[in-house]
Amino acid sequence: MTDTRFGGSAGLLQRLRPVRIDVADLRDVAETVLPSLSTARLRVDVVRRPGAGSLVVLEEDERRVRVHLAELADDMTRAGVAPTHEGISAALAAWVAHRPVTDAAAATTGLAVVDWADRAETAIGWRVVVRRGGLALPWTPSSSADAPTRLRTRSAAAVRAHEVPLDLRVEGPVALWSHPEVPLLATAALVAPERMLERIAATGLVMTDMHVVVTPRRPVACAGPAIAARLAGETVGAGVTLPWPRLADLPWL
Repeated sequence: MTDTRFGGSAGLLQRLRPVRIDVADLRDVAETVLPSLSTARLRVDVVRRPGAGSLVVLEEDERRVRVHLAELADDMTRAGVAPTHEGISAALAAWVAHRPVTDAAAATTGLAVVDWADRAETAIGWRVVVRRGGLALPWTPSSSADAPTRLRTRSAAAVRAHEVPLDLRVEGPVALWSHPEVPLLATAALVAPERMLERIAATGLVMTDMHVVVTPRRPVACAGPAIAARLAGETVGAGVTLPWPRLADLPWL
């Protein structure tokens, strides 16, 4: 499986026969690239430790990531990152973009989506994500985020989800919702199923008993119960089908 932390653009042959990322080369590129990725709240540095190996330290609000440079070089090698200045630079930028989401970012820009609740992809739930370019990164509340903070953040994320621009395409008795840039954001439509029904009705498709077929990171399909069940059976990979009133009962992850 491609390691998306580093961009996920390496070809199959490159991943099967990776060329080793040299730690010294990675350190040289990191010392050049990482300062440009820092912001007023984000600090990314290479810390040299004679005799102990260098570290990459990422700090943003309450989040702190410390990774040995040798470990990062090994991960990049396994991911098939090209051992060039350009390849390593792009991989570092992607790695920083995948950093943990802070409580403040979730509170101010978080969006409510439906995502997998388990690694086996058997159950779904609501999750707060923060968009960074083409990524939608999940928020895991820090130890300092108490219950009222979590509730406020989730409520605000649900309100923002109403404003996510989504494409609606009708194919016969099926309505498909998608996001043109971040596939997971298609599920933001599910925060307001009544609005979904209104938009679907405006196209001329009558759906008196809407069921949704949710496969996170793919378009959300809406149809009557029999057609939704058939769609679920024909869908490659995991998916969950449920009547729209049950969306309100999904847990927060």
